Amino acid sequence: MTSAPLRLLFIGGTGTISAAAAERAVALGHRLTVLNRGLSSERPVPPGTELLQADIRNAAEVAEVLSGREFDVVADFISFTPEHVAASVELFRGRTGQYVFISSASAYQKPPAHLPILESTPLRNPFWKYSQDKIACEDLLVRAYREEGFPVTIVRPSHTYDRTRIALLGGWTDIHRMREGLPVIVHGDGTSLWTLTHTDDFAVAFVGLLGRPQALGESYTITSDEALPWDQVYRLFATAAGVPEPELVHIASETIAAHSPELGPALLGDRSHSVVFDNTKIKTLVPWYQAEIPFAAGAREIVRWHDEHPGIKHVDQDFMKLSEQLVQWARRPIKQLKGQDHGTCSDRQAQ
Repeated sequence: MTSAPLRLLFIGGTGTISAAAAERAVALGHRLTVLNRGLSSERPVPPGTELLQADIRNAAEVAEVLSGREFDVVADFISFTPEHVAASVELFRGRTGQYVFISSASAYQKPPAHLPILESTPLRNPFWKYSQDKIACEDLLVRAYREEGFPVTIVRPSHTYDRTRIALLGGWTDIHRMREGLPVIVHGDGTSLWTLTHTDDFAVAFVGLLGRPQALGESYTITSDEALPWDQVYRLFATAAGVPEPELVHIASETIAAHSPELGPALLGDRSHSVVFDNTKIKTLVPWYQAEIPFAAGAREIVRWHDEHPGIKHVDQDFMKLSEQLVQWARRPIKQLKGQDHGTCSDRQAQ
């Protein structure tokens, strides 16, 4: 790179998003330090990265390993609550030229009043605590910027994936069901739009933000411009898995949520809503950013990697049972549906 390298600190550094950002940053010649607990080996840090081992939630431990250190940029990938970011503000006040907080596009208004979603779209998610906590984190950081000039930049990714992450509701279990010729449940009517972004694409825009004074006090959405109906997402996985025509059974999101408390919040607070994003703002600051990896290619990469690692192809028996239960309910004879609430699954067949 032609400009002077930045001194970067990534808190995390081995997750889906942060690992790709680390690879990009090192490839561009930046001096990267990664701070984490040293527990993950799924995505090793790139060669030449300085590793600091500490638990970011242990203030004394972190203060010791960072003693006397300053950075041009601190990127925080693992803060999820206001308490987390409050501690980071205390820790990095006066020690970094830019603090980048990874929020979430799920914080945007749900359901959205209009599309596409912009950075100016209100932040409100009454369905999902994860998103509510991210909004509270943003509120705290914006207040710190306004009151004391804390140099925050907020980044809102949507569904960002790498080869290890399956976008389907049941993960590998859904691909297993497709290959076995079993029906697969899809939330809603399968036509709501979803945006999936390869982490290698995300990293181009993300690293382009680092060290940019214009980004201080600002928020940026970073996603692909490709929005796909959920039915097409499932069919792309089916094609990648060698299944010519999967059997898709549509189930109301509220019904799935009622029968799976684990899936409900993210489904009602994010996946069930159409999300199409306007990336003009990030492209204005990082004009070379353009998401180049279509999800058709991403799905092939994901399935191929899982087939090459059979030990991680976990079939969730609880999700198998849920799928069979909901498919059976959806296929009841018409006469059984008369006088019943079609949006719930309260009859005995689905208990």
